[in-house]
Parts: sequence; C-alpha cells; structure tokens
Amino acid sequence: MRHSRTSALASARSPAPTGAGGGLLPARDLAAAWFLIVLIAVPAWALTIGQARDMGVEPGTMGRALPLFLLLWLTMMAAMMLPSMAPVALTWVRGIGRQASGWTRTVRTVEFVSGYLLVWTAFGLLAYAALALTGGLVDDHPTAGRWIGAAAFLLAGLYQLGPLKNVCLRHCRDPMNHLVRYVGFRQPARDLRVGVHHGAYCVGCCAGLMVVLVPLGVMNVAAMAGLAVVIFVEKLWSRGPLLARGVGVAFLVFAVLAPFQDWLLPGLQAPMPTRDGM
Repeated sequence: MRHSRTSALASARSPAPTGAGGGLLPARDLAAAWFLIVLIAVPAWALTIGQARDMGVEPGTMGRALPLFLLLWLTMMAAMMLPSMAPVALTWVRGIGRQASGWTRTVRTVEFVSGYLLVWTAFGLLAYAALALTGGLVDDHPTAGRWIGAAAFLLAGLYQLGPLKNVCLRHCRDPMNHLVRYVGFRQPARDLRVGVHHGAYCVGCCAGLMVVLVPLGVMNVAAMAGLAVVIFVEKLWSRGPLLARGVGVAFLVFAVLAPFQDWLLPGLQAPMPTRDGM
C-alpha cells in the first residue's frame, strides 16, 4: 500500500527534463539555447498576434484557404511549442554537431526539424477539416455552437485524463531513454525519422489542448498564450502530470457550462451581421 502511494507521488512529481535531475544540457549551453529560443519565439508570437488582429476570432477556418491556414498553423505551433520542445531538440542537434560539420550538419538538422514540422502539418490538416466542419454547422445552425463547444471540451478533458496523454507526456518529460534509442536508428533519413517520432509524441501530448481551440477560437491570442503556458509547465515542471489532470478536470467542468456560457465559445459564435448586410 505504501509502495503504490509512493509510486503515485513520484509519478505526479517526476524530475523536469531541464531541472537538476534531467541534465540534457550543461548550464552554459542551456543558457545559450534559451537565448536562441527567445530570438525565434518572439518573432513567431509577433507574427501570430498581428495575424490575429487582422482576422479576429470567428468560427471555422476564417475563410482562409488550406495553404495559408497551414502557414499560420505552423507559425502558431512554433510560438506555442518551441519553449517546451527545445531542450530535447537542441540536445539532438548538439549531438549532430559532434558527429558532422559543414553542409552535412546543416542537412541533418534540416531533416530533423522537417520531420517534426511534418507531423504538426499533418495535424494541421485534421484541424482544418474539423474547423471547416464546425464552421459550416455554426453558419447553418447558430445554436449548434453550444453543443459543439460542449463536445470539444468533453473530448479534451477525457483526453487529458486518458492513458495516451500520460504516455506521451512521460516521453516529453523524460526523453533521455528515447534519445538513446534514436542513436540506434539507421539510415536512410535517420534524422527525419527522429523528428517525426518526437513530433508524434509532442502531438500526442498536446492534442487534447489543441481541441479546445475549436470553441475558444484558433486565432484567440489569450487562449493560445494560456495553452502555451500549460504546455510548458506540463513538460518542464516537477508537478506537470498533476497540472495535466487538473486541466482535464477543468475542461470537463467547461463542457457542462459551455451550452449556457457564451464566454466559453468565442470561436463558435457566428459574426453579427453588419448594418450594410441587414
């Protein structure tokens, strides 16, 4: 009984990847890595916020064609995911630098990044299809947005509390075993495969959180910032798994409230007709 309780506590408070127990990067390299992350993340956030101001929060794909939507989607993912996935990515890229130089190092690094982005692009295709479907339903039946929002929060909450989330979060929080496994990957395109593999776990870890962008709005900057903080803390804080479960419970509460609370559904409310269109 005592052993099971100790194991549960350890699971809820495991060492963070960049903490004293993680040791993915030396302190000096870690400081340089975070400086690089800021240089990339700040422009990504600036571009995302600028696009959000122009587009506003509307149902569906906001009239954007698929190529433009995917470009915006990847910019958003860079802004939201980079701080939390950077320790693992930088560790692998650092390993590439030890084994190769010049163009070979550049090509291998591009392969790794491309593999990671490929997975998020595939997820973006699913997001586009889901947003197109829900946007069409809201246009035809405005009251349907309440029940779509409730279903989205319910799905997100159940996912946050489910086994797949737990498996993927464990990978993202303690990736050293997987990095060792990646060393055993054989050519061809080993770095591309590593990027795809790690990207798949990252998507699996964040999929439930991304679902709530349907009711909250894909270009809702406040929602994106809040989710980015949750993703960062889930992966890097010692009590991240406990936070993940708490967020899941909150989503279930929102699922109950959504049909009656419009403030939970800014991304599912049909825009008010303009005076010219009346």
